[in-house]
Amino acid sequence: MLNGKRLAFVGGGNMAEAMLRGLLAAKLMGPDDVFVSDVREDRLAYLQETYRVHTSTSNAEVASKAEILVLAVKPQIMGEVLDGLIDVVNGEKLLVSIAAGITTTFIADKFPSPVRVIRVMPNTPALVLEAASALTRGSRATLEDLEIAKRLFQAVGKVVIVDESLMDAITGLSGSGPAYIFLIIDALSDAGVKVGLSRDVAQLLAAQTVLGSARMVLETKKHPGELKDMVTSPGGTAIAGLHTLEQGGLRTTLINAVEVATLRSKELGRR
Repeated sequence: MLNGKRLAFVGGGNMAEAMLRGLLAAKLMGPDDVFVSDVREDRLAYLQETYRVHTSTSNAEVASKAEILVLAVKPQIMGEVLDGLIDVVNGEKLLVSIAAGITTTFIADKFPSPVRVIRVMPNTPALVLEAASALTRGSRATLEDLEIAKRLFQAVGKVVIVDESLMDAITGLSGSGPAYIFLIIDALSDAGVKVGLSRDVAQLLAAQTVLGSARMVLETKKHPGELKDMVTSPGGTAIAGLHTLEQGGLRTTLINAVEVATLRSKELGRR
């Protein structure tokens, strides 16, 4: 448990639900200590029925009842949401933002008194408790605040702590990365169908191949290039396929995708 602290999710979307599921499963908090707000009443009804947490359509109401606020709203509406919290947020509350591109300074400057802010970039595999989350702390946040946020996000996956100057790069890589991997899995599945496999078999093999390969990187701690060399025998099938990928510019395309997504994250932060 987090020393009896109560937590409010401002925004009840997929990422909030993933965190909620992880926190309850890890017994870091009980349902009575969690509050969720959202504009969609049907969504709130689902969360209340599924997880037995407290819900409200009022952001200010749930924020007033908790010591930790997770700001789980789209970056485009963050300013408006913060304006609605001015009367209930003070230095006693810890603000944890998961909005892409929104800096700790942007959030802090919205309030007349000093506030403590932790910025986090998680990713959608939090839905299956396999997130990659990067954390950074604002100027007023303490090491204890950072540790609280770290425990929250460890409930849904792996956590790294970085300087805020790197958060846009994190967004471009791991924040947006699942979309790239889903595209790769889809393409591999299509390829399997093209060479004669059924769709369900091709998709299972493609997804499991990505999962298993990722686990090999994490568990062996070997460089991906070294692991690649373990698969590629002289004159074999893998090296023939890799040659085609290099001809198609897969490596360069992925690098460019991360760079473009990083730049987009910076644009969102300038709103």
